[in-house]
Amino acid sequence: MTDSETRKPHWQAENANPDTCEKLRQALREIRDPELGLDIIQLGMVRDVEIKGNQVLIKMILTTPFCPYGSAMLDATQIKAAQALGMPVQIELGDEIWNQSMMEDGAGMDWGIY
Repeated sequence: MTDSETRKPHWQAENANPDTCEKLRQALREIRDPELGLDIIQLGMVRDVEIKGNQVLIKMILTTPFCPYGSAMLDATQIKAAQALGMPVQIELGDEIWNQSMMEDGAGMDWGIY
């Protein structure tokens, strides 16, 4: 496995709840980073999703530590996820440093990176 493959997010909930994860993934594609113009799934900002009983925990990072839109994107993620899944959602801000290797394959082409 290459270093860039290890940087891609792997959601814990994916194995037990693939349909729920796909529904969540599609809903969160509507949330875009206003500065980069790509959605938070393309950017790999949603690092993990856990479903415990009737609650969802989303671990998310920002592309920069002092992102001026960070608070708004975290709030939008929580609201959009709760609407899509019909369950309470908690957002946890992770401490990973974002980099381009976290992006979905091909997403960097839209951004002019690759």
